[in-house]
Amino acid sequence: MSSRYKKIFLAFSIVVPFMLYCVYYYGMMISNAPYKFTEFEFIDFKYGEGNNLNNTYNSKTGRYQYVNNHDSLVVKTVHLNKDDLLYLHHKAAELGFWNFPKEVTNVENDPRFKNSPHYFFAFHYQRKTKEVMFDEAFNGDVRLKDAAMRLAKEIEGRLADAEDREK
Repeated sequence: MSSRYKKIFLAFSIVVPFMLYCVYYYGMMISNAPYKFTEFEFIDFKYGEGNNLNNTYNSKTGRYQYVNNHDSLVVKTVHLNKDDLLYLHHKAAELGFWNFPKEVTNVENDPRFKNSPHYFFAFHYQRKTKEVMFDEAFNGDVRLKDAAMRLAKEIEGRLADAEDREK
């Protein structure tokens, strides 16, 4: 057998089965993913200072309620399109949202932490729901705080874009 045929035989006996196994393994992992966009239903997003989360958005109903710069409550209907929801789903996955603890808040009852901005995220799926309460003054893991802040800014940005589209 020549050297060329030995290389071809080696490729077919080792490389090809390895590639087939990778396709099978990762295909099963993706199909059994815990949070799939095909099962996505809606997002709940609330934020405000302290425990007063009076700024709310629900993507199922499209109800967006917030306090503007003049301290007056504004209630609008803002619908995120499927691309926005897909983007937020992928951004949450990229930032590791599915691995966040239920509460990313400070344990201490320090008065300076009570009036810091708080965010509540809830991604609802057909079989599961992932909810996280986040305190902007969180003094724990910096990477966790940064990821939660980035997710909050992404959601706020998509809401602002959707609000501008509907004008």
